[in-house]
Amino acid sequence: MTTSQVRIIGGLHRSRVIRFPESEGLRPTPDRVRETLFNWLGQDLEGKDCLDLFAGSGALGFEALSRQARSVVMVEREPVVFRALQASAQALKAQNVELIRGDALEYAARNRRKFHLVFLDPPYQSDMLARVLPLARGWLLPDGMVYAENGAPLELGPEWTVWRQGKAGGVFYYLLRPTDGPEEGMAE
Repeated sequence: MTTSQVRIIGGLHRSRVIRFPESEGLRPTPDRVRETLFNWLGQDLEGKDCLDLFAGSGALGFEALSRQARSVVMVEREPVVFRALQASAQALKAQNVELIRGDALEYAARNRRKFHLVFLDPPYQSDMLARVLPLARGWLLPDGMVYAENGAPLELGPEWTVWRQGKAGGVFYYLLRPTDGPEEGMAE
């Protein structure tokens, strides 16, 4: 089995390597995009609870942990990819991570927890982002935000406000907040 790797780019675990198996639809958020995202968020996530719904390589969730997030929930369906997440969590000695082996859509349908930050980075060729984005509003704490990544520009309804957005190669990425949410972002 072929394995790939990505480096954590900032925080406590900066330069540590995360290894993951090749799997259909799995492509980690590029370094440049992660760097921009965490610049938007203000680098330090201390006291923040995060959900990485389509964990894959774990790049977003482990990056949040490295930046001192209080907790990170990572959901991954594929058994071999899930085992790689477990190995990465163990290698990083991550104690504030909850790894859930299961289907993201099933988790999304039953989730009642609230988070400061929700990462939504499903396989681009799927319709999963469109299916879970409406549910994500119910998972956010009052100051919460959603990071969404897609292979094409997102068409958002009036319920979301784009707080920040960018494009890197074929990656379109957004930091969103509910339209009725607070005026200030997390980075303030």
